[in-house]
Amino acid sequence: MRRVLIIIFTFSFLLSGCNSPFVRSADTVTKREFIAFEEWSIPNYFIPKRLRVVGLGDSLTQGVGDELKWEGYFGRLTNEMNEWKGVKDVKADNLAKRGRRSDQLIKQLEDAEIQAVVKSADVILITIGGNDIMRIVKKNLFDLRVGLFYDELKKFENRLDELYGVIRDLNGDAIIGLSGLYNPFTIVTDEANDFENIIEDWNEAIEVRTVLDQKSCFVPVTDLFNSNAMMVYHTDFFHPNAKGYDSMTKRFQEKFAQCDLKTKSDGQLDM
Repeated sequence: MRRVLIIIFTFSFLLSGCNSPFVRSADTVTKREFIAFEEWSIPNYFIPKRLRVVGLGDSLTQGVGDELKWEGYFGRLTNEMNEWKGVKDVKADNLAKRGRRSDQLIKQLEDAEIQAVVKSADVILITIGGNDIMRIVKKNLFDLRVGLFYDELKKFENRLDELYGVIRDLNGDAIIGLSGLYNPFTIVTDEANDFENIIEDWNEAIEVRTVLDQKSCFVPVTDLFNSNAMMVYHTDFFHPNAKGYDSMTKRFQEKFAQCDLKTKSDGQLDM
């Protein structure tokens, strides 16, 4: 009997502990606030792809004067493009040739094999116009007049329009990086002259044409080769050397960033 009383007393004590002030009731538990996550999406460049780059134009894209044989700015830039977001690797086709003028470039684009390469391009890099100017100098060396350059500029503007029309008919999505011109005669004199004004006006025409195209970037290079104080010219005093091409590469990178590469590539690329 005594054992039964002890068990009843112990059980009653345990039950009374259920109302202990140290046990929190359900009413006093703090409710957890709902946390809303911000909307997010996977960028288009999340899965890297092969980037196809095509070089068109003259000796500057070909890389003439580069003593390191790295294909000038084209070889350097396409190598650095491997670091762009969205790029798995780069396939580069350099179709540029020394001495090529704008009319010859348009003619080159009539070739079916060239057209196939341009159609597949994601990025197109172009230098053109320098040989158009030099043809005037060579043809009129002993009777060189300012008006001759402006007569040719009108024709050059028309050829630029035609060039863009041909490229865009083949490929409406590729990003185009079009370089401006520079004045190699600054290594002879640092005095202002008519030729500087001519180069400035030709560059303006080139820049205007890039502005008219939603997926183009104008790349000015005049200041990079204003005299040879920085030793950027090849021994022919016309083409850049390796250091000069390093500067061009950096300028192309800067301008692609300023042009908003991500937007122009529809989110496929970024820097």
